[in-house]
Amino acid sequence: MAGHSQFKNIMHRKGKQDAARAKAFTKLAREITMAAKSGSPDPGMNPKLRLAIQAARVENMPKDNIERAIKKAQGADADTFESVRYEGYAPGGVAVIVEALTDNRNRTGAAVRAAFSKHGGNLGSTGSVSHMFDHLGEIRYATEAGSADDILEAAVEAGADDAASDDSGHLITCTFDNLGSAASALEEKLGAAESVKAVWRPNLSTEVDEDHANSILKLISTLEDDDDVQNVYANFEVSEEVLSKLTAA
Repeated sequence: MAGHSQFKNIMHRKGKQDAARAKAFTKLAREITMAAKSGSPDPGMNPKLRLAIQAARVENMPKDNIERAIKKAQGADADTFESVRYEGYAPGGVAVIVEALTDNRNRTGAAVRAAFSKHGGNLGSTGSVSHMFDHLGEIRYATEAGSADDILEAAVEAGADDAASDDSGHLITCTFDNLGSAASALEEKLGAAESVKAVWRPNLSTEVDEDHANSILKLISTLEDDDDVQNVYANFEVSEEVLSKLTAA
């Protein structure tokens, strides 16, 4: 288990996801508003908006919140957000990618730089670490969606690259550019997915000790606590022993 997945696992075990639900809704609403403003307010005509709504539903965001976020995009006073990606290094030489939606680049850039500096990291230039990651689409389905063979067949027909199945469900991966079309084709065949999202998956990982892992987790937590930051990815790995200690902490 690597990087971002391990961080999410630790935070889940500590019960911090529920405490951060309101903040998560704020970030999801921002994505929905931005998607609706960039195209049609009808998710059937706007793949980007459809994906943002799917992500919100996975997090059990109330329907009223989703509708308000879409309506906000129609207003003359709607904020204008832009996507910004930051890249840098955490302690132990771990590569970090930060995705943000912001209406003020200076504010967000200063906050991200301060987080890296505070926790022993260094913010680099865009492109400095992204070569250590693959930008992919991930589409998740529940176990009940079908057998492993059925899911793999549907994934291939939809133009996806791979499908992996285990007791927790099915994970279909595709290129970033193909995410929208693959998700739509799979929805026609299998129904609505549990989640559809673009991710940065490490293709090169760095194993770290407990001290570095603690510092990395503090950096990621600080970054994710910023309202402008949507996602954080890192390419670190920790042993099961260290993971157990961090979970118990």
